[in-house]
Amino acid sequence: MADKPHMNLIFIGHIDHGKSTTVGRLLYDTKAVTEQDMKKIKDEVTKYNRATFEFAFVMDQLKEERERGITIDIMHRDFQTPKYYFTIIDAPGHRDFVKNMITGASQADAAVLVVSTPDGVQSQTREHAYLAKVLGIQQIIVGLNKIDAANYDKAKFEETKAKASDLLKSVGYDVSKITFVPYSGLEGVNVSSKSDKLPWYTGPTLLEAIDTFQVPKKPTDKPLRLPIQDVYSIAGFGTVPVGRVETGVIKPGDQIVIMPSGAKTDVKSIEMHHQQMPQAGPGDNIGFNIKGVDKKDIKRGDVVGPASNPPTVAQEFTAQIVVINHPQAIAAGYTPVFHIHTAQIAATITEIIEKKDPKTGQTLQQNPEFIKNGDVAIVKIKPTRSIVIEKFGDFPQLGRFAIRDMGQTVAAGVVLDITKKA
Repeated sequence: MADKPHMNLIFIGHIDHGKSTTVGRLLYDTKAVTEQDMKKIKDEVTKYNRATFEFAFVMDQLKEERERGITIDIMHRDFQTPKYYFTIIDAPGHRDFVKNMITGASQADAAVLVVSTPDGVQSQTREHAYLAKVLGIQQIIVGLNKIDAANYDKAKFEETKAKASDLLKSVGYDVSKITFVPYSGLEGVNVSSKSDKLPWYTGPTLLEAIDTFQVPKKPTDKPLRLPIQDVYSIAGFGTVPVGRVETGVIKPGDQIVIMPSGAKTDVKSIEMHHQQMPQAGPGDNIGFNIKGVDKKDIKRGDVVGPASNPPTVAQEFTAQIVVINHPQAIAAGYTPVFHIHTAQIAATITEIIEKKDPKTGQTLQQNPEFIKNGDVAIVKIKPTRSIVIEKFGDFPQLGRFAIRDMGQTVAAGVVLDITKKA
């Protein structure tokens, strides 16, 4: 399995446009789930009286999700194409779950934006396209699902394709490089094999399109940055922080520093999937054993780096944000919660420096009083406590964030500049 290059793939798009069904069909067609699994799923579907949901059930394995018919948690499932070995990060489309999408998107190498051909571009299609761009997903393809419900009609496909294309252009994607694939997840048409139901379509199947993604270069040449997800105290072992290496390499014997506390220590050992590792690099989820640092001195959201190159602790920072979903408007003094790598922190937007045209990047207005949905702006932000954050240009993985308030994502952004804490 691992001899093929590995990529993380995220499926995004509006609720009910068929993301889970698409994923289920892909997993089935690539034999990542078996006939037996499918039979079980079909039985479940009949029981819950949701005939068209059988593929979605492959992903939605929680009973509560089945009964509500929506996808809640991020499920990690693997499948293989002729070229790659993919882990699917399933990003729920349901309103409450956008923060899962943010954790998902920040780990994704590429995205499939699923749009229902009959229904076209909807509010969440827009939101997810913006998020994907702002959160730094460079590669994207568009799956125009439910072509069966549009009677395999070319004109309907072209109409929805044009609207999806306009959306992606307005967000800043180069549409000439994006493939638009008509398919039916439910009928299995043009997912992994060509179909005579689409005689007018000469492009790739969904699976072939996914295989055209390029594996991003792993940032092993950069200094280590490892945001902490969790910390355990294991008897006889001591303190074991757990997290995902974002950049650089970590090896036993390395001298590291944990910021923002500044605690210095050595790495005793590294473990991944219950095996000792001689080293770990970008994308690896690891536990590592350290001595002389108490569990209470490390928490989720702290970041590990080399003692010689500590992660940056921000006094304040400048960022470019896009307002996605705020009921009124955002003005200076607003203090929502920022989700940055594994950290969550209240921070105040102290100043709105300028408003930009999202299509051209030109300045529209200096020091506007407020910004509202759809606006792209440069703002100054002051965290309420010490937080590790990096410039997007230096460490993209630690330089993007989502802003949450009132149970939803109100904005997302990238860090342009940092005033370091003295």
